[in-house]
Amino acid sequence: MIAQSEAAMPKKPFHIPALDGIRAVSIAIVFAAHAGASHIIPGGFGVTIFFFLSGFLISTLLRREFARDGSISFKNFYVRRVLRIFPPFYGALVFASLMVVAGMLPGKLDLLGVGLLAAHVGNYAQIFWLEETFLPPGTAVYWSLAVEEHYYLSFPFIALFLLRKGNRWLTAAVLVTLALGILLWRIYLVNDGASIPRTYLASDTRIDSILWGCVLGLTLNPVMDPPLKLHRIVEIVTLFACAVVLLLCFLYRDQAFRQTYRYTLQGVALFPIFYLVVINSERAVFRWLDWRPIRYIGTLSYTLYLVHHVILYSGEYLFPNLHRVSRGLAAGALSVGLAALSYHYLEQPLTNLRKKYR
Repeated sequence: MIAQSEAAMPKKPFHIPALDGIRAVSIAIVFAAHAGASHIIPGGFGVTIFFFLSGFLISTLLRREFARDGSISFKNFYVRRVLRIFPPFYGALVFASLMVVAGMLPGKLDLLGVGLLAAHVGNYAQIFWLEETFLPPGTAVYWSLAVEEHYYLSFPFIALFLLRKGNRWLTAAVLVTLALGILLWRIYLVNDGASIPRTYLASDTRIDSILWGCVLGLTLNPVMDPPLKLHRIVEIVTLFACAVVLLLCFLYRDQAFRQTYRYTLQGVALFPIFYLVVINSERAVFRWLDWRPIRYIGTLSYTLYLVHHVILYSGEYLFPNLHRVSRGLAAGALSVGLAALSYHYLEQPLTNLRKKYR
């Protein structure tokens, strides 16, 4: 039963070791790829890690709430999400729009494009209306935020249903079935001639990357369930096998594979990696993920994700003759600075308000 081992969950927030460190690694992957290293660094994988992490974290928080209160407050959940997601998101969108108006980014501002992003359908806008609307340069990455928002619309209700059932096997079966159903949907679309953006950007084809994190959070949670007693050799072999699977996903360039099975294999491989990293976070090999500077970058990762591509585009537009590495370093420093300002003067003041809805 899911709830039996969680009878007295504390009301105070809790820290999951290595989580912010994983966020930092993810944003570093995405930034490096966008800064010009995409030929050697798989930026899309950084987004997939973010998806998995989001599923794991949200399902963990919902599970803790259910264990403590016997239910889930949908009102509190959505208020918390709005206070966490919307202020930085709309602030970054206004920032990018003003950059276009000021001539620091190319093109003209298209209010339709901005409106589609603001309505959290930017991913489908890029799939179906790309040639008819203009998104401010650097904001195309907001497609992943749209996937997250669409996930939030349905998952709390699914989670409450499964938590009330209280059966880990049923929970795993439902979530894995949903994830595999999305894989089958991608296969059908690809066989029907779907474009790469159709399978890469759409919520209905990418939300399974979040679901694999939900499976971990609701069925084998490394911070809520008794840890598995695994021999060190078993852990090493498992991590090696997962690394091989991920390497295969990076190196095998068949387009049909990349549009279909790649995301599923990455989700399956991330499952044991996340589990083993969190339960072994005190070991030296993983301890660096919980170092304060790494954790700090992790706390900034959301806003960093929102602004970094805009800054990179602006640097390329305004300083085309500057060496790519210099532009990347300058853009990285400026992005961190803007994210820090947002975190300390916009996001942090809202933290106390969010606490009222925990």
